[in-house]
Amino acid sequence: MAIEWDDAEAASSSTPASASAPAPKRAAFAFGGEARIGSADRVLFTERLVLLLETGVALHDALRALHEQSDKPRLKAIIGQVADDIVGGERFSEALAKHPELFPSTYINLIGASEAGGFLPEVLEQLVDMDEKQERLRSTIVSALSYPGFLIVFSVLVVLFILVVVFPKFSVMFGSIYAELPFTTKIFIGASNFLIQHGVVFGVLVLGLAGAALVALRRPDARLWLDRAKLRLPYVKDIFIKIYLTRLMRVMGISLERGVTILDTLGACRNVIPNAEFQRFLGELEVQVTEGRGIAAGFRDSPLIPSSVKQMIDTGEATGSLGKVMARVADFYERDLTRQLNRLAKMAEPVMLMVMGVLVGTIVTSIILPIFKMSRAVH
Repeated sequence: MAIEWDDAEAASSSTPASASAPAPKRAAFAFGGEARIGSADRVLFTERLVLLLETGVALHDALRALHEQSDKPRLKAIIGQVADDIVGGERFSEALAKHPELFPSTYINLIGASEAGGFLPEVLEQLVDMDEKQERLRSTIVSALSYPGFLIVFSVLVVLFILVVVFPKFSVMFGSIYAELPFTTKIFIGASNFLIQHGVVFGVLVLGLAGAALVALRRPDARLWLDRAKLRLPYVKDIFIKIYLTRLMRVMGISLERGVTILDTLGACRNVIPNAEFQRFLGELEVQVTEGRGIAAGFRDSPLIPSSVKQMIDTGEATGSLGKVMARVADFYERDLTRQLNRLAKMAEPVMLMVMGVLVGTIVTSIILPIFKMSRAVH
């Protein structure tokens, strides 16, 4: 089960509500072999900026200090250009919007709202908290899948070693009693001979098919098919919906609580969820909000949203606490998803160990039984 968890926000090209500057342009960098910048760099930058602003340092001076302290050339160049743009008269959000590779549209929209409301340090702290929670969820997913994945790879390598290195030494010995060999032994001897004679061709074929599959998945129709499969397969559907809802509710909650309009929030969220079906749902939600139906009605009409979430969104919209309700939903689903993934990992470990034991035991038995037969024949 492949779970996508890209930093999709960083690829966003949506125009933030607070930025009226021309289309974002990237700073010029020398890319040769330099480490990629991402969410960890954004969190570190934001944390340091909050600290400086809370001690009374002006925004421009804080950015200059961070520029001097940065040890990554790309990040250093971005911070320097942001500081220069502010000196040139641009707003902070407008300067950040020129660097979508580091600052997603959600981040920029929230910064724009904080500039209008005068609470920049508070919003920066919330952005740090949001990034850290998303990183924690990503780590939970990777941890839950890593050990079962390791067992699968290890099992395949053990089987290949036995078939290529161990079995050939016994297949010559078993030649004289081939007709009396157990069925499993004959299968393994055939597999061993095939790998020895055609192993290189088979390996190239497997790699070629894997490469072709990766290329095919880049096609829009294949990506759409995969996105739909994620939301239709039993059990897998439940996990992916929780992942997407956690991220969606987190971003929408903090945005609405800090005064970003619903339409701007929905526009930014379409680039947060890496699934075409969910993006289409958000597009329909934008249309319904534009028509004046309200956001709760759009959630209520979608089969992707669990009924409990629909009820909470209804309540939040009716009471005027939609942002707070969405933040609570995100926290709930993060905890629930963590528990579910931990259960999945605990279930997968013994199952994989049992499969591995049965497979290796079958191979060993296929070697030992013929040896016993030969021993009895000699005696």
